[in-house]
Amino acid sequence: MTGLTVLAVDDEFPALDELSFLLDRNPTVAAVHRASDATEALRVLADHDVDAVFLDISMPGLSGMELAGVLAKYTTPPIIVFVTAHDDRAVEAFDVGAVDYLLKPLRADRLDQAVGRIVAAAATAGSGGDEPGRDDPAEVGGRGDDVIPVELGGVTSLVHRDSISWVEAVGDYARLHNDTGAHLVRVTLATLENRWGSAGFARVHRSYLVALPMVVGLRSTGASTMVRVRANGDSPAVELPVSRRQVRDLKDRLVRDPLRTFRTARPDGDE
Repeated sequence: MTGLTVLAVDDEFPALDELSFLLDRNPTVAAVHRASDATEALRVLADHDVDAVFLDISMPGLSGMELAGVLAKYTTPPIIVFVTAHDDRAVEAFDVGAVDYLLKPLRADRLDQAVGRIVAAAATAGSGGDEPGRDDPAEVGGRGDDVIPVELGGVTSLVHRDSISWVEAVGDYARLHNDTGAHLVRVTLATLENRWGSAGFARVHRSYLVALPMVVGLRSTGASTMVRVRANGDSPAVELPVSRRQVRDLKDRLVRDPLRTFRTARPDGDE
């Protein structure tokens, strides 16, 4: 790739000027087109081959989310990066296939990271891999797994599903546990169960969802059953409660996994 051709879309002209300026400064970007609404953006896309669209969410007429849905139906869709002042639409943005989610006011270094993700996604598609976010809108950045955006200190990071050991419910939020720690995100446990159930995640309790590949055993004591899940780094396995009605289903799913050797720990803790 010699250079990216990108389209900046924002109905506020000062924001559009800033976005265009920062994109033009990036050495990976060869050309920057501009549009002030979805209709103009579609006209630009009809006249030019565009690699990526930097897209505001709140616009008159067709919103950025709605425009992203239209673009996803293209034979060769452009890669989407959302640029917005709203910090509560990130999950929805990644659901429609965005590779990044930038918050205003923009920072040049953060924009450069987004450009790097575009290059990585385009390279993956060009190498014959599945194009990110096209067949499955949850697949982002060329990875074959789902991701959850995590906002911390104005920086949006992507937590990949295959790094997560377990998830706990915190009201209408969920806390993801992986090798980098715990991450609170605005998504319900039920939503993650629906999205990740076919990818090896099991609901073991009303408050817990576990990744089956991370399960290292079960411990039964009387009428109680605990599932042992691999924890962060070298820490001991975490034990989480299993609801009585979930015990049989959990054992069945673990046994059906052909890559797993599964044994239930005896009450004295020995396996």
